[in-house]
Amino acid sequence: MTNPGQAHAATRGVYLRLFLTAVLWGGTFVAARVAAREAGPFAGSFLRFFAACLLLVPLVFHREGPGLRLRGRQIFWVALLGLTGVFGYNFFFFQGLKTVTASRASLIVANNPVFIALFAALIFRERMTGTRLAGIFLSLAGAVTVITRGNPAEILHGGIGIGELSILGCVASWVAYSLIGKAAMDGMSPLLAVTASCVTGMLFLLPPAVAEGMIGQAPGYGWATWAGIAYLGVFGTVLGFLWYYEGIRVIGPSRAGIFINFVPVSGVILGWLILGETIDLSLLAGAVMVVGGVALVNRTPPATRAGRPDPRGTPGS
Repeated sequence: MTNPGQAHAATRGVYLRLFLTAVLWGGTFVAARVAAREAGPFAGSFLRFFAACLLLVPLVFHREGPGLRLRGRQIFWVALLGLTGVFGYNFFFFQGLKTVTASRASLIVANNPVFIALFAALIFRERMTGTRLAGIFLSLAGAVTVITRGNPAEILHGGIGIGELSILGCVASWVAYSLIGKAAMDGMSPLLAVTASCVTGMLFLLPPAVAEGMIGQAPGYGWATWAGIAYLGVFGTVLGFLWYYEGIRVIGPSRAGIFINFVPVSGVILGWLILGETIDLSLLAGAVMVVGGVALVNRTPPATRAGRPDPRGTPGS
């Protein structure tokens, strides 16, 4: 029997790992920014998930049994998850980070929960509270501030580049992934759903990665590129996923989801520390609005604090 002291220490460990998960996910923007200097968007994405699948596939068979099979429509849903959350998201992720700083990208992508809540209300008629609506407007205002560097008039004068549009493509891909996940995860554990979507997404990425020249170019990648790809696959995908869902299991989705607010903050800080990115007033103002808005959107009503994980809580990193 576990005594109260051991239980308290175990819970403290879960909170620490959730905080580290937010730091790991913030670090994915830095890692992809480094890897994107040499790796093409398809090649970088494929190699990321090849590394992740080397760990996830044995793990899912170990935890769920060697007789594990996907049935009927599950295959269709998993293919859609791989196409949106792995193929689409990561293509835009690498493409955008070729030109957009890790700091700004992390704050734009932090709007994922906001758009998911908005479209869930429109499509699934989920209840939209005044608090959530205020959070949506606040977070969107922060995103506009970050994208336009504090000058919203740039939107009207073509001041937004392909990099910013690509990062917005990340958001669109993750919204689709999360909404599809509402149907796809019926009858599947989170570990199985994520692993299967990683495998199918990796297979979708292989042909364009080869066409992009991955086979000839990859042997010439520098150590920093390989380190970035390894970080994305092992820490950003596998370890982050395991720690986050451990947190959901132990302390519940409501409290675990709070740590998502630290992802853009860690992305900004790590971009400054590792890449020497500038933190200007528009970035700080946008960060406050985005984090505040996401916190309001993620305030879970009492009736939904138990049960399956809310897909808004898992960022597309």
